[in-house]
Amino acid sequence: MLLVADSGSTKCDWVFTDGKDTRITLHTMGFNPFFHPTELIESEIRKNTELADLAPVVEYVYFYGAGASSASRNAIVEKALKSVFTKAQVTVDHDLNGAVYATCGDEPGIACIMGTGSNSCYFDGSSIHEEVPALGYVLGDEAGGTFYGKELLRMFLYKELPAKIHQGLIDRYGLTKESIFEAVYNKPNPNVYLASFMRFLSDNREEKWVRDFIYNGFSKFINIHIWKYDQHKDVQVHFVGSVAFHFQDLLREACKIHRLNIGVITSEPVINLVDYHLNKILVNA
Repeated sequence: MLLVADSGSTKCDWVFTDGKDTRITLHTMGFNPFFHPTELIESEIRKNTELADLAPVVEYVYFYGAGASSASRNAIVEKALKSVFTKAQVTVDHDLNGAVYATCGDEPGIACIMGTGSNSCYFDGSSIHEEVPALGYVLGDEAGGTFYGKELLRMFLYKELPAKIHQGLIDRYGLTKESIFEAVYNKPNPNVYLASFMRFLSDNREEKWVRDFIYNGFSKFINIHIWKYDQHKDVQVHFVGSVAFHFQDLLREACKIHRLNIGVITSEPVINLVDYHLNKILVNA
């Protein structure tokens, strides 16, 4: 009985399988140990009654998450998972590793995350190499939801947006300088707040300004991240995450212009991760 989770800062996708015909897909809020303590993670998992009902029969839990990039942070998530799934062998790993396992298989490639945040790595077929560090939503996250949200709000406050986009933000969210400052500087999870504006951008994607805005973010990501890997011309470049998936027409255009060989684009790497771990379990059985 296997449970696999792929968590960004906004949402977490879970898939339970008995290794045969049964597959159950579940969703919770996203868990990031940078922002969420063990107690909150455990409490939110237990709120999902389907997960709680499955807990007694789960034998393996594989959790891949944003922020799960060190032993101390992984322990925050691991403790919560072990409290709920008491009979399971629990493994917590970085979402970037999950992106590799879900897209590259055993082949060399570059795996990129474009969701609430962003990240990248090169996989040589056996080992993962990071040339560019993930700087988080304050300093980095190029082409992630937080990056676009931050840029959009900055331009809104500086009155640099096209009139239609500016007024659209006011009509939809009632935005003011005070409301933005309250959400960014005083309330919890400002990264999730910033990324929430991707829905507005998606709803207005036919506007030329929006398309140029998204495309330019993808180009910036490619220049800063992908081109840092010497192998970028020789291997496929894969993308996981909601931003990559929902704006993949513009992502494909940017990759074509930058002469990249694009591979998998998915918003649900957890599906492939289930197959990956089932195969590993069978091999080691």
